[in-house]
Amino acid sequence: MGVAEGEWSFSRACSQSMTAAFRRTKLKVMDGSDLSATAVVPPLDLRRPAEQLLPLVVASPHSGSDYPSEFVAASRLDPMTLRRSEDAFVDEIFADAPRLGAPMLAARFPRAYLDVNREAWELDPAMFADALPDYVNARSPRVRMGLGTIARVVASGEEIYGGKLSFAQAQERIETLYHPYHAALGRLIDETAANFGFCLVVDCHSMPSGAHGNAGREAADIVLGDCHGAACAPQIVECARDYLTRRGFAVALNAPYAGGFTTGHYGRPRRGRHALQVEINRAIYMDERNYRRRPSFARLSEEMAGLIARLGEAAQNLMQSC
Repeated sequence: MGVAEGEWSFSRACSQSMTAAFRRTKLKVMDGSDLSATAVVPPLDLRRPAEQLLPLVVASPHSGSDYPSEFVAASRLDPMTLRRSEDAFVDEIFADAPRLGAPMLAARFPRAYLDVNREAWELDPAMFADALPDYVNARSPRVRMGLGTIARVVASGEEIYGGKLSFAQAQERIETLYHPYHAALGRLIDETAANFGFCLVVDCHSMPSGAHGNAGREAADIVLGDCHGAACAPQIVECARDYLTRRGFAVALNAPYAGGFTTGHYGRPRRGRHALQVEINRAIYMDERNYRRRPSFARLSEEMAGLIARLGEAAQNLMQSC
């Protein structure tokens, strides 16, 4: 099974607007802190299989590593610190999804620049030099933590910007990156639901190794989030947990990550649309100090390919029982 020709596909209007937004991208973070390579690329990767065989859509909203030069220049942080919000290599870990028959969407732009796993307008007024419109959600818990649609801090808590932003800057990012990302994701979900009568969104993330362990308890390798049962059928969640446990992973459910905006927004089980968030402990596949892949990376990618295949089977079985 191959990947369809033209696998990185967008509508013409979205492609032009998003590419224009990233035309000034001069810096591409690869491994470590190398910011020297030039990159002018579409800010979304949309990979379709030659034929969609599974009622799944795989998404990676936080693995982007194309850092706009003006963003890096405006930050008070060094490049390595900026990367602490990044779900490094998650798009690579799940890259077999199209080969297995499921489309995959990944953001190339970094989470620290724009977080698409939020509402469109979760903004902190303290970050901006001008007043924000009334429709902005300035009181969400995520905004209070500094992790709104335009983040104030990186995941480790350091302030990103050395000065104030304008609302026009936020508006440009949201209109040219956020809305096209969700338009592409929504289109994939609609197409899948229309073709199969069912859709499961697998929203893929990673977590810092020190962010989730409780005193006296072993840290989880993988956390599954279904918004405490609201976003996904329990049969699918149990399938994922059983598969991962049998493969030797320590698995937790909804603690401390129950699911973000994507899981809660798109997970509508009564409509045949389910969403499951998968958080992987970064320590099991990368060195968190220098952003280098560990030797275990290849094995993890194989295991996640197996997870996608098993979730596809579980989704099909659930469809047949409905």
